[in-house]
Amino acid sequence: MNTEQLEQYTQRFIELTMEYAPKFLLALVVLIIGMWIINRMVTILGNLLDRRHIDKSLQPFLKSLVSMGLKVMLLISVASMVGIETTSFVAVIGAAGLAVGLALQGTLANFAGGVLILIFKPYKVGDLIEAQGHLGVVEEIQIFVTVLSTPDSKTVIVPNGAISNGNITNYTTKGVIRVDLVMGISYGSNIKQAREVLLKVMHEHPKVLKDPAPFVGVVELADSSVNLAVRPHCDPAHYWDVYFDIYEAGKEALDAAKITIPFPQLDVHMPKA
Repeated sequence: MNTEQLEQYTQRFIELTMEYAPKFLLALVVLIIGMWIINRMVTILGNLLDRRHIDKSLQPFLKSLVSMGLKVMLLISVASMVGIETTSFVAVIGAAGLAVGLALQGTLANFAGGVLILIFKPYKVGDLIEAQGHLGVVEEIQIFVTVLSTPDSKTVIVPNGAISNGNITNYTTKGVIRVDLVMGISYGSNIKQAREVLLKVMHEHPKVLKDPAPFVGVVELADSSVNLAVRPHCDPAHYWDVYFDIYEAGKEALDAAKITIPFPQLDVHMPKA
């Protein structure tokens, strides 16, 4: 390498340094300040999630997701500042995201549903709910599924995507639930007496609430019976205890009062010849 070539390389180096050094310094400053701002934003997000009482198991994931997304955007911006072509990177990231989204659309729908459930809390662990045709107590809320324990001691796993997009009946939110029972008496029985007997049974049951007061009224004039609507209220946790106890105690009380509980029957009248 002769002196002339050395001078040319030196001159080129100086030119490149003068051209890119400010960009590198500016990019470094932007990177440092951007990382500090992102960390502050994630901290603020964590405090906000705490104040909103977002599920503790969801908070780290949301903070990591926000932090990762912001850092990727920051790195792409810094790369473009120093003259690196980022269009291809963005295209590759977009294509990869689309491919993953199409491949995992069902899973992503369940994930999004789990996030919505944990944020808006339409139900919580221990609630008695009905969703997607299943009635049960919520045992666990996972990020992809909700686990229910049904009255017949079955474990039902329901995808969160289906739950979040469907109807949810939460029997625990109000703190009280009405138990709907129907008891039939014969047409010859005294309705007022039957009402008093059944009200007495409900008032004496320890798990039946006094407020709202129990109710008994005629709901149907059926073929073989006068059907009475029996409506006690209780704590949602005591629903099935009250349901079975009132049916059994009501039957025994009506029998003791000599009030007939009919069964389907057919009267046949034969004309005289």
